[in-house]
Amino acid sequence: MSDFAGMEELLQDFLLESTELLSDVDNKLVELEKRPNDRALLNDIFRGFHTIKGGAGFLNVAPMVTICHRTENLFDKLRNSELGLSSELMDVILDATGAVRDMFTVLSQGLPPPNPDPAMLAALDAALAGNLAAVKAPTAAPAVPVVQAPPPAPAPAINSNEPNWEALHQAVTGSAQPAAASVPPAPAPVDMAAAATMVVESAPAELIPAAPVAVVPAAPKPQNKPAPSTGGPISGQENTIRIDTVRLDQVLNLSGEIGLTKNRLTTLRTEILQGNMETNTLRSLDEAISQLDLLVSDLQNAVMKTRMQPIGRLFQKYPRLARDLARQLGKEVELVITGEETELDKTMIEDLNDPLVHLVRNAVDHGVESADERIAMGKKPQSLIELTAEQVGDHIVIEITDDGKGMNPEVLRRKAIAKGLIDAETANSLDEKQCLQLIFLPGFSTKDQISSVSGRGVGMDVVRTNIQKLNGRIDINSIQGEGTRISISLPLTLAILPVLVVRACNQPFAVPLAMVREIIPIDTTAIQEVSGRPTIVVRDEILPLKTLSGLLNWQPTQKPNFGVLMQSAEKSFILAVDSFVGRDDVVIKPLQNIRPKGVAGATLSGDGSVVLVLDMEDLLAGQMDSSANGSIMLRNADNFSY
Repeated sequence: MSDFAGMEELLQDFLLESTELLSDVDNKLVELEKRPNDRALLNDIFRGFHTIKGGAGFLNVAPMVTICHRTENLFDKLRNSELGLSSELMDVILDATGAVRDMFTVLSQGLPPPNPDPAMLAALDAALAGNLAAVKAPTAAPAVPVVQAPPPAPAPAINSNEPNWEALHQAVTGSAQPAAASVPPAPAPVDMAAAATMVVESAPAELIPAAPVAVVPAAPKPQNKPAPSTGGPISGQENTIRIDTVRLDQVLNLSGEIGLTKNRLTTLRTEILQGNMETNTLRSLDEAISQLDLLVSDLQNAVMKTRMQPIGRLFQKYPRLARDLARQLGKEVELVITGEETELDKTMIEDLNDPLVHLVRNAVDHGVESADERIAMGKKPQSLIELTAEQVGDHIVIEITDDGKGMNPEVLRRKAIAKGLIDAETANSLDEKQCLQLIFLPGFSTKDQISSVSGRGVGMDVVRTNIQKLNGRIDINSIQGEGTRISISLPLTLAILPVLVVRACNQPFAVPLAMVREIIPIDTTAIQEVSGRPTIVVRDEILPLKTLSGLLNWQPTQKPNFGVLMQSAEKSFILAVDSFVGRDDVVIKPLQNIRPKGVAGATLSGDGSVVLVLDMEDLLAGQMDSSANGSIMLRNADNFSY
């Protein structure tokens, strides 16, 4: 195929289609292990893998065709009852799909994939021969080597039947890459009808699953393995999206209606400029403006919906992840997923990948017990982990629940003190719910030994940080001996942010509504000083008091009249403000060439004035437990000092 530009387009289409197919195959393989006699499920797996092989053959990707062909032979023997499905055989099959996924990574960089790992091919051959004893230790997916750029050499002649990998790599990555030493040989004949069935669509808004944890590593892996593929020949997040044509039709229809209304307003404007100020003209102007307002609101909602994607495209990677990790740890785990059809902003789905991977892995590693431990406790040997998503009001709630051993707040308290993360005085002042929040501290871990899975105290800190970046909240509920539930609450979209507009020093400010619990009046007689810091008791909860003017280091113009009870990570506090403007949904605009501390951006109010949108996490950094840098201190009930 001499036209590499055409090859690049075909390659993108192949990767977009095949990565989704492979994720679906992985999930169905996990289900097949539970229902080995489900013929319909096995046929679905066979068809999906056959389509991937057909596309690889069409692109002359011989190493991928080799793996797919042998794995397909395994599926055929299972379908014809010539082989019985076992965990060892499933390990070999999943090892092969992992190798195919790694080849997608290389193809996404415009490079030819390496030849398959001989040990993996030997395992496939042994499985085909029915020699399961030879495949008890499955091989890991081959590491993808980083191609070092050799000295410049003359470009090889382009074979009309093979991709021009050098030109393709340069087109995809924007940088020159000398051709590989050898071009993959032409593959065996494949079913071209299967390749022709590939549907060319817009790119799916999904993250391609990272390579799962190997059950038993076959050999030390090189350290130069690249990051997992993100689903296409681009770097970073996927920048295309798959949209239902019905939604695009709605946007188009609304655009046409707005065009007609614009023409009507233009005509009325001309009449008014010519001095026609009759009652009918003004009434028509009012009607046209009202209609335009309604149409713009509908168009805004329709455009927001085009960014919404089913969260199931992210969830589909986790059954394979949980299965492989459970096999590695010797546990029996069933992952049940519900609410896959729940829609969330595409950007948020991408950013949720790392937090949810950590939470699923933690549930398998930390949350649930081994089969022997569960039997001794009177539980079923197989543990249950549930991953759910649902829309609640204007938020999406994602929950990960396990029926494991739960968490002991006292153990968490002692661990935090032992690791020097908090002092004993602070630890003793924490209630049980606050003790559970200690797992989010950087460096906190309940594991004494560091393993390849956990123990470094990084994962949960990453989870909290990423959720906060999405203007979300994360809560933990755990009962010792019964299990743990972790809830994540996120706004539907990042494009529009619900805020509470307050005033301080005669200036309006917007704070994220997701952090607001309630609004209370401030009675100076109710303010008490604890350890030199002002506090207010709200329903038996002692909360620190901060003034917005103090956090901004501004000189106050009056005494605060109201307090906003806010939740920041694991801490609650009261933000004292002068007055309120109200609730609003705003579109945040970044400030050009400037990023003041504690300011996320700006928006315009209805009267055209500029309102700064505060980044409360940034504003509170280093000030939550300090009386310096503008924090309020109480001298007496009638006198505030900032």
